[in-house]
This record gives sequence, structure tokens and C-alpha cells, in this order.
Amino acid sequence: MSRLKIDACFSPYLYPVYADTESIVVVIDVFRATSAICVAFANGAEKIIPVASVEEAMQYKQQGMLAGAERNAIKLEGFDFGNSPYDYMGEHVKGKTIALTTTNGTQAIEAARQAYKVVIGSFLNIDALCDWLIKQNRNVLLLCSGWKNKFNLEDSLFAGAVTQQMIDKSKNYSLGDGCLALKYLYEIGKEKPTKFLNYSMHKERFAKLNLKEDIRYCLMPNSAPVVPVLEGKFLVKAEL
Repeated sequence: MSRLKIDACFSPYLYPVYADTESIVVVIDVFRATSAICVAFANGAEKIIPVASVEEAMQYKQQGMLAGAERNAIKLEGFDFGNSPYDYMGEHVKGKTIALTTTNGTQAIEAARQAYKVVIGSFLNIDALCDWLIKQNRNVLLLCSGWKNKFNLEDSLFAGAVTQQMIDKSKNYSLGDGCLALKYLYEIGKEKPTKFLNYSMHKERFAKLNLKEDIRYCLMPNSAPVVPVLEGKFLVKAEL
């Protein structure tokens, strides 16, 4: 029996090269959209509607729905949330449907909509995510959201962490070159990920905006152990 494959795509711009209709795509935007999505579901949100444009998010807001919008790491005026995980902690999201648009993460979700299935990955749900992926018995593509279609370090580090954990837990996978490279990257940075990312472009950008606490939280493994999965236009929490 042939082995399943794990591969990695470094940005949504490259996704058409990797796209197929049989793989599960894991969308990764560690700083901060996929982390915020996991936190929202861990705090009881019912559904999230990821949208590509600010205009779409505002339409949902005008219909009376909660809505989040972020561009260039800044929450946009007129919206309930940005994409900080702290925005989604508490009773105010419980049972709610939330529309969300972000600079990178929701763009990657949009790019991957035609995949067999799209799920959300972050350090906050890494163990639950890897266990769920293994149970699906499907090829996996790790889609790094990057920064405005460019490679970034934090999403790639997480993709390497997922690769390492999945091959540790199952012998049923072969690795594409992208995943193999990111596994080696993770081996370099895994002991002190915060220090490893200390000079990344995103880290410097966030430091200027006083978002150090967000960065620290987004690197905390398993603090939001849920698996958000795209069903139609909605992200919902998968049964584990």
C-alpha cells in the first residue's frame, strides 16, 4: 500500500502549483489569524465566516453580526475585533457567528476553498490537529499564509512542527521536499522558538505595535485544543 504524503506550500501565491482536490489543506497564520480562530472556538464561538475583503466583513457587520477586520496587523475602525487572540477570549463570543477578514490568513483560506477539506492550524491546537489529521487518512498540504504572499518564518516553523509530530505519531507518511526542509528548520528552532523568531520581520513589526504579548501567547502549545474546519462558507469546530 502506498504511503500518504505531507507537503508544504510557503505562501498562497504558490498554492496553485500544489493544489489538488484530494488533500486536506491546513491553513497556517501563526501571528495571528489562525491562533485567534482557535481561541474563538475554544471560547464557545459557534461559527466563523472567513472573508477575503473588508467590504464583505462590513456587510456582515451591518446585518448585526459580530465582525473582525485587520490589515497590516492593525484592527480596522468600525469592527468588533482585530485578529489578536485576546479579542476572542470571554463570554462575548460564546454561541456567536463571527465574520473575519485578515491580511494573510483569510486570504489563504480563500485560496484553498476547493480542496478536499480545509482546517486551521496554530501552535495553540497542534496536538489536536495532528491527531485529527492522522485519523483522516488523507494526504496533507500545509499552507503557510506568509506575509502578503511572501515567505515568513513563524508559519514555516509551525509547519515543521506539524511535520515532525505527524511522522513521530505515524509511519504512514512520506515527506515532500518543502516539509522536509521545514522539519529541519523546526529542529533548529524548537527549543527556544521565541528566541529563534526574535529577528523575523513579523516579530519586529509586532514589536513596534506593542504586540509582544500576542506573540508570546501564539507560541503556547495546546492552549486552544480545537480543530476548526471549513464547511461551506463557515468554519466550525470539528468533532474530536
